[in-house]
Amino acid sequence: MAPLAIAVSGGPRPSEIVELIRLAEDLGYESAWVAEGHGGDQFAVLSAAAVQTSTIKLGTAISSVFVRTAPTIAMAAATLDDLSGGRFILGLGSSHKVQVEPEHGVVYAKPITRTRETVAFIRALLAEGVASFDGETIRIENFDLWFERADRAIPIYLAGLFPKMLQATGEIADGVILTRSTLATAAATRKDLAVGAALAGRDVNQVALTSLLPLAISEDRADAFDRMRPGLAFYVGFFPRYRRLIAEHGFQDEVARIAEAWARDDRKTAIGRVSDAMIDATGIAGTPAECRDKIDAYRASGIDLPILSPFARGPGAKATFDFAIRACAPR
Repeated sequence: MAPLAIAVSGGPRPSEIVELIRLAEDLGYESAWVAEGHGGDQFAVLSAAAVQTSTIKLGTAISSVFVRTAPTIAMAAATLDDLSGGRFILGLGSSHKVQVEPEHGVVYAKPITRTRETVAFIRALLAEGVASFDGETIRIENFDLWFERADRAIPIYLAGLFPKMLQATGEIADGVILTRSTLATAAATRKDLAVGAALAGRDVNQVALTSLLPLAISEDRADAFDRMRPGLAFYVGFFPRYRRLIAEHGFQDEVARIAEAWARDDRKTAIGRVSDAMIDATGIAGTPAECRDKIDAYRASGIDLPILSPFARGPGAKATFDFAIRACAPR
């Protein structure tokens, strides 16, 4: 059975996310990933899931290297590794300046350097139980863990979109977490990962290639596509990095029109300018059969682990995730 994962990025309550992860385990999903943003504390949710599951892997997708200190992330990872019996994957990323500075009051600078230094410190602390670090973005005189860890490494995956971060990922990480991928993304990503892997004398095939794949599934294909438009308009309108990514996917003119409407706070027009072609290129939308076929296509394109990422807010959020998890369950 080919591996398949599910991601939750807010919407359901924390207790409901735990129930959804239990369902995913029962249906054969390889892993479950929890984002943070404004959706609740990801490490707390995953800890609850860890003690109520036994086989499914659990990951953060992603935890920002800016909004938690490196020792705090390391302690959280060590805790989840212990509670899950070695099923935890630490997904890290730099997040975005438009979120980090206004929402957390933290200066956003040198994101790749900070990511590298965070990974280095975490690995040292988890391996030795005590670590110091004197870098460009992280300076820690001394930190020690007050409990003994099991003798096993915790996989660290990094979020990346563009060559510099992807090359760094190939050099230092166990896996990459992509998002808004097209069917051409995996092949290009593997080349960038190989550059970094070569610098470290590693085999690029040691780096797992995963991607968060936005998902809207419905018996009505048009309804599924319509449910994808608001999220894609938000990504294009709000995040400069995703705006660049989707423009580079071949939608330069469309991205410009969406961004223009978003900038003047015309959300309705921005959403209306998201085409079916953009939705189809950057995610999975349609009937259950169409979505399962698209998952297979992403896997055939070189994605080692498709991570399905439905979007839902409000009272019906859990039901939306439940339907998606059941409809796309591994075959």
